[in-house]
Amino acid sequence: GIDPEMIAASMNTVEFRLRENNTGAFPRGILLMLSALTTWLYDGDPFAPLAYEEPLGAVKQAVAEGAYFEGLLKKYFLENTHRSTVILEPDPDLNRRQNEEESGRLKAAQDGLGEEDFAAVTAHARELKVIQETPDSPEALATLPFLKLEDLDRENKVIPLEVLEENGVEVLYHDLFTNGIVYFDLSFDLAGLPQELLPYLSLFASGMVRMGTETEDYVQLSQRIGKETGGVSPSLMLANKFHAGGTVARLVVRAKSTVDKFGSTLDILKDILLTTNFDQPARFKQILTEHKARMESGLIPSGHAVVNRRLKAAHSMAGWLDEQTHGLENLFFTRKLLEEMETDWVGVVAKFRQIRDVIINRSTLVLNVTLDAENWQKVRPQLAAWTNVFPEKEAAQTAWHPAAADPAEGLTIPAQVNYVGKGANLYHLDYQPDGSISVICKYLGTTYIWEKIRVQGGAYGGYILFDLFGGSLNFLSYRDPNLNGTLDNYDRTVDFLNNLQISEDELVKSIIGTIGDMDAYQLPDAKGYASMTRYLTGYSEATRQQIREQVLSTEAADFRSLASVLASARDQGVVVVLGGVDSIAEANEERGGFLTVKPVM
Repeated sequence: GIDPEMIAASMNTVEFRLRENNTGAFPRGILLMLSALTTWLYDGDPFAPLAYEEPLGAVKQAVAEGAYFEGLLKKYFLENTHRSTVILEPDPDLNRRQNEEESGRLKAAQDGLGEEDFAAVTAHARELKVIQETPDSPEALATLPFLKLEDLDRENKVIPLEVLEENGVEVLYHDLFTNGIVYFDLSFDLAGLPQELLPYLSLFASGMVRMGTETEDYVQLSQRIGKETGGVSPSLMLANKFHAGGTVARLVVRAKSTVDKFGSTLDILKDILLTTNFDQPARFKQILTEHKARMESGLIPSGHAVVNRRLKAAHSMAGWLDEQTHGLENLFFTRKLLEEMETDWVGVVAKFRQIRDVIINRSTLVLNVTLDAENWQKVRPQLAAWTNVFPEKEAAQTAWHPAAADPAEGLTIPAQVNYVGKGANLYHLDYQPDGSISVICKYLGTTYIWEKIRVQGGAYGGYILFDLFGGSLNFLSYRDPNLNGTLDNYDRTVDFLNNLQISEDELVKSIIGTIGDMDAYQLPDAKGYASMTRYLTGYSEATRQQIREQVLSTEAADFRSLASVLASARDQGVVVVLGGVDSIAEANEERGGFLTVKPVM
């Protein structure tokens, strides 16, 4: 049979998820609508997918009577004679054959065209190009409904924040209704960690809930987390302080539970922070191999994110830290670590213990709690004794020294498309943070970048992203058949802005879109975490309001002012391209070998 503890953990996890109904940034109402449509579209009851109490109760009753899940396995798997075996065999020659077949079909189609047919195809292609390059008429644009500036709130929505102290530990408290769920985040400063240990951090964080402790293996720990909590998620917070040149680097563990199980949740957090057992070579190798495979499999579907992270690594300390812990540099490190653990396992384990000894320090601990006031009074008394279990020592500071970034990289992967990026840190070019840049990037992303990179260039996507905190501005393309042409279009953004005659309607639409991003939908847990992030990065409510006012008051002149800054970024920007060997070699031939070629896979 199935371990009863596993069933109990799974049932609690499902029930917690149903009752919390946490949809993240996705609007809850829309998700409920989509759930209702799964039955309603087929003449079923639209409320059936929403009313979970009855089916949940039925499953609980069936489990109590015994062997419920075992019976399902027996019926649908063990005694089910309907089966398929699918074997996937890699074929390294497939791309070449497909290209030859496609070329053959195209040549056959072309050879079969008469002069009149060929002229018609040519005329259609020219007509399409004219349509692509012709802006929509004001009359066509006027048919689209949109808000007006006076419909927008002038004031930011403020998340309640009270800065408290509990037994000498800083506590950030947010009085929000959470339906009886405690959202609890704790974080420790990473500033004292030696540079050579930084690449181990993401594995250290994930290992806290995947390796087990000194008293429980990882299965038992997983069951305990499932039974007592709504989830425990360790991660890293790596962020720039707002326009200050500083960096926030912290280990963050996020947890959530019902109020009555908060004490059990604190016990789990104490155990994983102080007693995680990394000395399990077989289990660690499994986690490490999965980590490597996940990063490699994400290169092609998320190539633009890889390039964006690589660019930001050249622009700020926070970006460099992110690259070391989650980017390509971490992939290269992971491959070496797989070899190292076979020859020096004792040394590998010692590094994880050193990380714990350095960063688990009560003097750098910050707690973040999101909960209504009545329930907060119930859980707050439990924190004082709990914080005492952590060692307290003087907070260390270690200087990290990033290597100089390559000005232009060509990262090769087995792909027929490219991910082309170029960017610079505008704060290093004396640009002062102003909300208008968000409006301009919004406008560029829906006009110039969209038209040049996607519509005319044929890429699946094009982006311009600005980090208001650290100053990084990056152009990116997604699944792009071009390379040099895309870089040229990025550089011509300056000319586009200098010659732009933006209408009042277009300006208002971009302002409204920017405000929509600023006022994005958030559930209580996200609000509490966002408030903590703002607090730690020095993004005050006064500054937030100033940025909002700048967004709302953006003018056409701001577009031309930014053009001069982008001219400097054009000349001094860093280029990163992730793409196929042939396309990178061809681009290098056209531009005299400007890309430093680095194989990734």
